[in-house]
Amino acid sequence: MIGDVAPIQNFTPTPRLFDDAQIESFRKLADSVHVYGAKLGIQIFHPEYDCETMMRLFAEGKMDEVRTKLHHDMMHFVDEVSEEMLLSIIDKMCACAVRAEKAGVDVIQIHGDRLVGALCSTKMNHRTDKFGGSLENRTRFALLLVEALRKAVPDMIIDYKFSVVTPERGKGGIDEADAPEFAKMLEAAGVDMLHVAQANHTGNMADTIPPMGVQPYGFFADISGKVKEAVSIPVSTVGRIISPAMAEQILASGKADMVGIGRGLLADPDWTNKAAAGKSCDIRECISCNKGCTDKIQHREFLSCILNAENGYEGTRKITPAESPKHIVIVGGGVAGMEAARVAVKKGHKVTLFEQKTSLGGQLEIASVPPRKEEMRRFTNYLSHCMKLEGITLRLGEAATPEKILDLKPDHVIVAAGANSARFPINGMDRACVCDAWDVLSGKTEVYMRLIGEMIARGRQAIVLIPEIALTYQTLLRFYQRFGDRVSVMNSTLSPGEKYDQCERAKAGEIDVIIGPRSALFTPFPSLGLIVMDEEQENSYKSESTPKYHARETALEVAKLYGASVVLGSATPSLEAYYRAGKGEYRMFQLT
Repeated sequence: MIGDVAPIQNFTPTPRLFDDAQIESFRKLADSVHVYGAKLGIQIFHPEYDCETMMRLFAEGKMDEVRTKLHHDMMHFVDEVSEEMLLSIIDKMCACAVRAEKAGVDVIQIHGDRLVGALCSTKMNHRTDKFGGSLENRTRFALLLVEALRKAVPDMIIDYKFSVVTPERGKGGIDEADAPEFAKMLEAAGVDMLHVAQANHTGNMADTIPPMGVQPYGFFADISGKVKEAVSIPVSTVGRIISPAMAEQILASGKADMVGIGRGLLADPDWTNKAAAGKSCDIRECISCNKGCTDKIQHREFLSCILNAENGYEGTRKITPAESPKHIVIVGGGVAGMEAARVAVKKGHKVTLFEQKTSLGGQLEIASVPPRKEEMRRFTNYLSHCMKLEGITLRLGEAATPEKILDLKPDHVIVAAGANSARFPINGMDRACVCDAWDVLSGKTEVYMRLIGEMIARGRQAIVLIPEIALTYQTLLRFYQRFGDRVSVMNSTLSPGEKYDQCERAKAGEIDVIIGPRSALFTPFPSLGLIVMDEEQENSYKSESTPKYHARETALEVAKLYGASVVLGSATPSLEAYYRAGKGEYRMFQLT
């Protein structure tokens, strides 16, 4: 599916099919796709602004007026565009579809976001005519477009990108509550398929293409399932579907008939082929970092993938057999060393890899430690799998000395030993409160454990606020190993009586540390000296309905009551956190 194909002349960097002269280029693309037995679809969209006026001003060089007009239209065009212009836009989109059919394109997808979705939206459409107000009126343009396309290209498949506005995210699309009913209306109008996805228009691409840890895997499958129950036509969905196993689970649950894979195909274009061959474990899975794809698009740069060096360079970067196979020694088992080994073996070379640690991964292992970053381990797992799959000789736990390397008589040596954490000659660097980030991430230095230990040594007690979802066995084990039976876990599984008993033990001084979610703040601690709080997790508890229970404010109130200190831990401290720490309301450290 070729996204964002414009049926009009436009100055944005998207594909265009508004003139017959452009048919030939799409025909070449369609022919190339058909050679491999695949189908080609184009997603037709129209921006939510007056393109004709904008292009005229652009051609006249009146850039200030272009910017002013664009800013105005992005907020008001949906409400101000005339019925006559809306109908002319439908004609242009139909003409685009006819050209696509002549080019051999198989599927037309209507982009249900942008102008179409904005008109469907209760958040963006404030019209009072027949294109605004009720569900029937807000969806009128979309349904007229479907009916017109059905007449213009009766033999083509019409797909509809079904953009849904959830209570948490999105603006330009149909409200989640109205989605099943709108789906029925689209089917009746002649749509052949629905592609259910998150609506955007928030200015934040993370809403529709979420980075690691922001949204659950397959986060739109449940909504897709509700839409599928309402219609008889095929329904597809998308959204952080990382592996074939995840995709199969969605299909088996009946929540979709098809799944869409986007970023995963950038990371590994053979994703589907490997899945079909029963080799899912060989897939280079996307880690949702968004660095080479979404971030590049945002900055109008060349799209790539940081996991796949060939992506975007298929014409010039190809792994070809070596003319003369060599023996190559690689020093370092991080990402660079393993990728060099993988490529070298693919080319036919013999490879021996030294890694002084007993595990592979290098710096990516510690980079995967902070909250939300554990998904990066998928790449180290993939490369480690390749080392075994390709038969590379691994010498783990061995430093690559000159003698060991020379004994192997290699033809070439690749040094991929990585870097070291830099330490700068700054006053105060030698203080006990200053820690090396690599030491903290690797577990060599424990920041909050040390603070808690110091507080307990002074006869004080501590509360550690951890969201209940994060109360894992590994987390609790570290506390029990350090503080023994003087640790109490206050969670929802405790009965009221058990919670009372824990409070009594705390009062009696039999407990040094209470671990738990926000409710742990209300446990009476006669000698409370420290509250350790994870800002990133605890902020998620804040809502308009319970603002007075926001953990940070509550922690500060409780700390004031007991004369305690608050330590704020965060992987990505907010500006407010820096501001409050600067005011001395609490101390702050990087939480791992």
